[in-house]
Amino acid sequence: MRWFRAACGMAMALSVSFAALHANAADKKFKIFLSMSYIGNDWQAEAANMVKAMAASKDFRDKVDLQVQVAGPNAQKQIQQINAMVQQGAQAIVVYPISPTALNQVVRNACARHVVIIAYDAEITEPCAYNVHIDQPEAGRVTAEWLAKKLNGKGNIVVLTGVPGTSVDTQRTAAAKEVFAKHPDIHIIAEGVGMWSQAVARTEITKILTTHPWNEIDGFWVQVGCYTIASMEKEAGIPDDKLKPCAGEGANGHRIQMLPVGSPGVEGASGNYRPMGQPSISYASPPYSGGLALKLAVAKLEGKDIPKLTKLPLPVVTNETVKLCQQGTWQEMQQGCNVFQPKIIGNPGWFASIYSPDTPEIGLQAALNGKPEQ
Repeated sequence: MRWFRAACGMAMALSVSFAALHANAADKKFKIFLSMSYIGNDWQAEAANMVKAMAASKDFRDKVDLQVQVAGPNAQKQIQQINAMVQQGAQAIVVYPISPTALNQVVRNACARHVVIIAYDAEITEPCAYNVHIDQPEAGRVTAEWLAKKLNGKGNIVVLTGVPGTSVDTQRTAAAKEVFAKHPDIHIIAEGVGMWSQAVARTEITKILTTHPWNEIDGFWVQVGCYTIASMEKEAGIPDDKLKPCAGEGANGHRIQMLPVGSPGVEGASGNYRPMGQPSISYASPPYSGGLALKLAVAKLEGKDIPKLTKLPLPVVTNETVKLCQQGTWQEMQQGCNVFQPKIIGNPGWFASIYSPDTPEIGLQAALNGKPEQ
């Protein structure tokens, strides 16, 4: 029995030692929060998946303790949550801000506590914050110029904006309207708030059609909704070769519709989720921006220098440059494919601009289900 008690004592000591080592390892992880505002669209869900996948990737799973909180489109609630995150010992907060300025005071307070604050896609104007996003005014300008050229500088257009109050929506819309103002024969005959949602876009377009039927509309500038608009045109009996030009989002369904009618190699296409030759320009804030923000946050916590603004390339795809991904592999995306097979992506509202050479840890499975590449 003496040897048994000794063995038990040794086992208990080893168990305690192992637990202590495990606790020490856990203590070494950086406590990082993801603070999300509005989540009622495909883009936000996809971006959140890519943040989670980055945290779970081989290079970060032992470094990051990630916690996620959602405030909804409520700046005051996001402020309260960020305050609570700081109180809980956050070392970094990756944030999608509902407003570029409303969070400034709480961000300033967090910075004073040495918390790293990095906003992705939408902007925070507080100087101590870091930002990761595309050039949003450029996105509005380029797409509006494409539409104006497509219409030869004249015609009636419909505008669908995004989530009100965000820097993304404000900057894109203002830049687009500046372009349209230079063309006195282009008239915005109707405008709706699209909330970056295909479902909301359908509701808004349905309301607009009650006063402006299809024959009164020459084109569309939308932040999300080109897929839905082409689908509604087909439901109204408009043939493929008469679809109206649409400057809009980077949804996979939209880009599939941009492919020429009868494009070979498209598998799983059906109904309105098929090649139509829709005249379009497709752009997007890339959903990987949140994952990159997390990666930069870790680098900063490890003592590395990171830029105050990381400006991402603007992913722009036209009918001439849309290119089908057969399998959705990292290698294919490196070679420039930018739309995925319908058999791979069942949701046409899913956003296709997921590739960046700066985030090899996250790819297709990250965007779909939060699983890293490695």
